[in-house]
Amino acid sequence: MVETANHISKLPGNKTSIFSIMSKMANDHDAINLSQGFPNFETDKKLKSLVTQAMKGGYNQYPPDAGVLELREEISKKIQSLYGRSYNPDREITITSGATEALYTAITAFIKPGDEVIVFKPAYDSYEPTIKLNGGVPVQIQLTGENYRVDWEEVKKAISSKTKMIIINTPHNPTGSILDTKDMKELENILTRTDIILLSDEVYEHLIFDKNEHQSASKFPGLAERSVVCASFGKTFHNTGWKTGYCVAPDHLMQEIRKIHELTVFSVNHPMQVAYADYLKDPKHYLELSGFYQNKRDLFLNLIKDSRFSFTPSSGTYFQLLNFSVITDEKDVDFAERLVKEKGLAAIPVSVFNINKKDNRQLRFCFAKTDETLEKAAEILCKL
Repeated sequence: MVETANHISKLPGNKTSIFSIMSKMANDHDAINLSQGFPNFETDKKLKSLVTQAMKGGYNQYPPDAGVLELREEISKKIQSLYGRSYNPDREITITSGATEALYTAITAFIKPGDEVIVFKPAYDSYEPTIKLNGGVPVQIQLTGENYRVDWEEVKKAISSKTKMIIINTPHNPTGSILDTKDMKELENILTRTDIILLSDEVYEHLIFDKNEHQSASKFPGLAERSVVCASFGKTFHNTGWKTGYCVAPDHLMQEIRKIHELTVFSVNHPMQVAYADYLKDPKHYLELSGFYQNKRDLFLNLIKDSRFSFTPSSGTYFQLLNFSVITDEKDVDFAERLVKEKGLAAIPVSVFNINKKDNRQLRFCFAKTDETLEKAAEILCKL
């Protein structure tokens, strides 16, 4: 038997994800779960039917490691239509096992020991462990103010000769903020005349509100030429359990990504890819999502408008931050735990994602839920 003590953990400080912790607590206490980011309503029957047809049609063995070509072609058309950038389906698009695999593969492909990667906090919790696994060094920059904006002067100061990559996420999880055109152009200017790779996490690209437009890295020539853009079908089409996403990048970057992808998962579930290829042919399936989720957001905020929470309406994603500072002086982690145990409602404390666990007395709630679930949750919140 191998003695654990003789082996050194590659992630010694890494603990169980807050999402797993809060979801387990929600199950243990039979609480309404607005913590983890998944819808509790059904996937479109048409899309499920297309998967069934694909299975019956024999698409049950390994697909090409880069993904079903027809799906890559539809992704290329979508990006061209929305963002004006042409990606070659053969060489510049890869289907991945969810966006998290895309992120992991992109970081692993390029980050070597000692390389620095700029990460904006609060950040999705897979970025930094993956950087560390590859011997890289996360360089953290805290987003500022109640609306979580990037201080670009701080970014300039953080860049060094060791900076290999910058990771952005827009629309942003967990805050619901977005990067606008000015932000993207500022970033484009900063990266000009550098070899820095941009990893752009855009899994919520179709969930953006109040007539704002998603500013993809693909839209900006100076960014697109150095960017790996990651996206998620699961987040887009209400089926996170199908674990299907993709990434796009210039040929010279994608060659390296595919080397890691092949060794990590080789390929991604075949019938789902065939179904998505057909489903994407009708753009309304993703173009109507902003309106759908904005209605969810507005319903949730209207239901809690008379509560003691304060908030700025989310600009994107299906998450809403609520500030509880007039309700209690508790730390957000303690308040989140009490909310589950005593009130039967699960949310995510935001401090766990911040530098030095900075506590702004905010909880993150997922509003990708049925109206009935949101009504029950709001009833609890209004009694606090």
